[in-house]
Amino acid sequence: MQKILDLISEEMRKAFEAAGYDGDLGKVTLSNRPDLCEYQCNGAMAGAKKYHKAPLAIAQEVAGQLAESGVFAEVSAAAPGFLNLKVKASFVRDYLRQMQESDKFGLEPPEKRKKIIVDYGGANVAKPLHVGHLRPAIIGESVKRICRFAGHDVIGDIHMGDWGLQMGLVITELRRRQPDLVYFDENYAGEYPAEAPFTIAELEEIYPTASAKSKEDAAYKAEAMEATHKLQSGERGHRALWNHIMRVSVEDLKKNYDSLDVSFDLWKGESDVQELIPEMVDMLKKGGYAYESDGALVVDVKEETDTKEVPPCMILKSDGAALYNTTDLATIMDRMAKYHPDKMIYVTDKRQDLYFEQIFRCAKKTGLVNEDTELVHIGNGTMNGRDGKPFKTREGGVMRLEHLIREIDEEMLRKIRENAGTKGYEIDAAEAEETAKVVGLAAVKYGDLSNQAAKDYIFDVDRFTSFEGDTGPYILYTIVRIKSILSKYAEQDGDLTELVIKEAANDSEKSLMLELAKFNAMAETAYEEAAPHRVCAYIYDIANAFNHFYHETKILTEEDAERKKGWIALLKLTKDILEVCIDLLGFSAPERM
Repeated sequence: MQKILDLISEEMRKAFEAAGYDGDLGKVTLSNRPDLCEYQCNGAMAGAKKYHKAPLAIAQEVAGQLAESGVFAEVSAAAPGFLNLKVKASFVRDYLRQMQESDKFGLEPPEKRKKIIVDYGGANVAKPLHVGHLRPAIIGESVKRICRFAGHDVIGDIHMGDWGLQMGLVITELRRRQPDLVYFDENYAGEYPAEAPFTIAELEEIYPTASAKSKEDAAYKAEAMEATHKLQSGERGHRALWNHIMRVSVEDLKKNYDSLDVSFDLWKGESDVQELIPEMVDMLKKGGYAYESDGALVVDVKEETDTKEVPPCMILKSDGAALYNTTDLATIMDRMAKYHPDKMIYVTDKRQDLYFEQIFRCAKKTGLVNEDTELVHIGNGTMNGRDGKPFKTREGGVMRLEHLIREIDEEMLRKIRENAGTKGYEIDAAEAEETAKVVGLAAVKYGDLSNQAAKDYIFDVDRFTSFEGDTGPYILYTIVRIKSILSKYAEQDGDLTELVIKEAANDSEKSLMLELAKFNAMAETAYEEAAPHRVCAYIYDIANAFNHFYHETKILTEEDAERKKGWIALLKLTKDILEVCIDLLGFSAPERM
């Protein structure tokens, strides 16, 4: 189904051609003066030089060709050569009816269905998730959903940090505390216990303790590095402990990600590609790409067009140890072999821009990916407190993610109870708590995603949980309001299935219809730019347009049954579109608030 702007531009193109001008001048855009018109065309001014004619004269001629148009209700030429346009209510009605009847509201399927891998989350095993993990998880989940909705095959991969020094630190601290554990007996040949010798709570205390000790005690750090080496070399007891760490950590990670409605198709980590590294290093050497520099193995990735310094990509350190670079390149090689992706999207902190520039260039230069494989880094800004600095606890530490979510849920529960009291109805305690979680999640996700990914933003609990303004709760409150009207209509008048949208009866109804008609363009742009904030801006405009229409129109008390049916049909389409959009953002709406 064509986008509404394309249809309008096509009508204008025909008018320019009929008047004797180039049809390409007929491109129509949204009006930058909505008080004057709905759309505008500036083609007459662009054509003035080519045709040596006053732009206003060209605009007037083109306007004359549209007197009998089935698309435009009003076309006026305005100095110095603008064409101000209003479309017919019947045209908008017909377009929305097509949207109603079409799969995905008429969004065109892609010409080529791509295989896309979205790498997001980036959690480290043995460490609790903190607020720094929030943005890549939320943004990555939404990007994954947007790509799937656009019609592509998408795989979400958490890509855990599960093979580095933090493993050696945990094992070292365990050995100091429980030296008699069977895992540390080099002569033990039996089966290791099925249960881990620690809980998740103990594990989350062990790591920061070990990390702090390693910074103060060189001998302790050396012991941790030796433990890491033994693990990576396959030492039996260390591998058994690592398996325990993985199982306990991943269970906890899944619980935390579930609370964010974030899911992954692959739970792979750095450990999954360790066996590929020697093969990859050998290939880079034999291909003449990798060479020694100060003992380290590197690949040059600088290009002639660079205006800034881009250092070589290090493959192995001088002691032969692998780095994040090594693991990420091996992961790319593994993904190409197993999944043959057309595109890989990485969602991490924007401060890693240069790092990913090096990795992507190295992968392209060395042939780890095909020439046409797209490699994209979405660098996210930081989530800051009201002081403009990275979000902290009241004590000044890094806040755990589950604590932040609980804080939001508690504030949302308070507001929901307050709202129920103001409106004079009682709400069941269990229902209130469940609703608070649903709305709280919307507050967090919308508050984040409504910003461009690369921008830093202020995490303001009071603003994000408000039922007014550009917030998640405001969007959900709008959906709940529509659900309530549809439910009451079903009780009064019955069937909601055989409803047909009618021509707009007033300006606010038409404005809502025109906002809905932008869906295809929005969905296409959100995919092409991997930009969830486009979805947020769209649904905020819809919510505003609907609430304006709602306050001007007595929907359920309308005596004209056919007009009422038309309005209910419009509300149903509005609800359906809003619910699809919030699903793309990764949250849902309750039945009432």
